[in-house]
Amino acid sequence: MPSAQENVVLVGKKPVMNYVVACMTIFNSGADLITVKARGRAISKAVDVVELIRRSFLKDLEIKSINIGTQELISQDGRKSNVSTIDIVITRSKS
Repeated sequence: MPSAQENVVLVGKKPVMNYVVACMTIFNSGADLITVKARGRAISKAVDVVELIRRSFLKDLEIKSINIGTQELISQDGRKSNVSTIDIVITRSKS
């Protein structure tokens, strides 16, 4: 059984389908819970990933929770900036 840490998909700059395939691979390996994480501009892509899986691939997908927050990042020149974050926990419903 994969550990919970392995069931995290970090969404970044790659195409949406790359993350969809990553989630499907985790589900097909026997996991029942995946956390899709993103921050900044990738948040909308993370939502797209979950919606695409839910509408096209796994009709029994449930969104267990959505957590939003802010991380404070310090750039190389010492300036602080706030970056929004999102964690979407998805699971396959037991039918």
